[in-house]
Amino acid sequence: MKSALEFLVAAKRCEIHGLEQLAVTSQLVGSIGRLVHLLQKERGASNIFLGSAGGRFAEQRLRRAAESAEFEADVRARFDELETGSDRLAGGVRLFSRIAYVLHGLDALPELRARIAELALPPAQATAAFTELIAGLLAVVFEAADTANDPVISRALVALFNFMQGKELAGQERATGATAFAAGRADAAQQQRQLHLIEAQDRCFQIFSDFSEGDILAYWRTVEACGEMAELERLRRILCTAPAGGRLDAELSDAWYDCCTRRIDGMKAVEDKLAASLQALCATKSAEAQADLNDQKAFLDSLASGVPAPAASIAVFFDKPINGEAPQALIAADGFGPQLERSILDMVQAQSRRLQAMSDELNAVRGALNERKVIERAKGLLMAHKGLSEDQAYKLLRQTAMSQNRRLVEVAEATLSLADFLPGTRSGRAG
Repeated sequence: MKSALEFLVAAKRCEIHGLEQLAVTSQLVGSIGRLVHLLQKERGASNIFLGSAGGRFAEQRLRRAAESAEFEADVRARFDELETGSDRLAGGVRLFSRIAYVLHGLDALPELRARIAELALPPAQATAAFTELIAGLLAVVFEAADTANDPVISRALVALFNFMQGKELAGQERATGATAFAAGRADAAQQQRQLHLIEAQDRCFQIFSDFSEGDILAYWRTVEACGEMAELERLRRILCTAPAGGRLDAELSDAWYDCCTRRIDGMKAVEDKLAASLQALCATKSAEAQADLNDQKAFLDSLASGVPAPAASIAVFFDKPINGEAPQALIAADGFGPQLERSILDMVQAQSRRLQAMSDELNAVRGALNERKVIERAKGLLMAHKGLSEDQAYKLLRQTAMSQNRRLVEVAEATLSLADFLPGTRSGRAG
């Protein structure tokens, strides 16, 4: 009959396996971050190339495409490292589905680039194609954060995902503003889009700040305090406060693009620090779990051989004061004797308390992810049944929350609760 300690050892092995998979996933997230950054640059170069009818950024576009292709190969290699043949990966259904979608997008990239080279696409359509692929890659990062079972690593993933999302929104702001300035005209729809992107960035970076701390957070605040931000705010005011349909100085297009690019490059340095910190955290957690496993196995071996356990870290269990008596039925069943049984019982209880604490913290961390899911589903429902754009759907939710003095997620939940009453809705939930 297996003892309690043997099951503790088995539990620790499962924990180590999960941490090993998290380490692989964290390396994938780092690779995705590098690819997204290059796709953002390729998107910008392609936009200018198409907008100028091939007169500008021809060489830059080709160079960016080659860089993206190089890092695409790295991401594909990271995908191959995931355990697709095992059903032990938590949340594997969602994660693998996201990856399958991304692979379809990556397979379509050569055709997209060929059509751009032939000037066969308008800038908006090319931008939308790149944006959809980047959104798919970021969705993989989101699912990686949602499947993490260690609360400390989960916090790091939530911080990294929201920072990457904020950086992508900054890239979209760059493209939207550059188009408006280049056209020399203030378009009302573009101005609304700009305001939405600014607010969405602030929301992402606030969540990042809530889940980050120490040197990385201080470094980000230094980046945000740089001169580029002051210049960006000046250009934002020019763009967003101009009368709808009024004239803009087209010469500001390059200044806007360069300012946004310097800011995004600064964000990439922060993102690199976050990715490196995440991988170091995974390594530390795995080493700690492996040390615990070695101690437990040594204790188990000593019991099997009848030799007392060596004075290793596990020996603290014999020196701790014992509060209360171990259940006599347990002692009799395993037959190790009162002192050893109390030590094993202490280990079981300590593990139980640690797992409960981890579960409580993990639930708190996942609250941010769950709120995002609810808001995205509510936006999708409004888009489908009211014919709104994504920006309009979010604006409606936000305005309703402000007018009713409620949290945004509460309004989103209330919106979803009405899904059954909307025409054409079957399940009561938007997919």
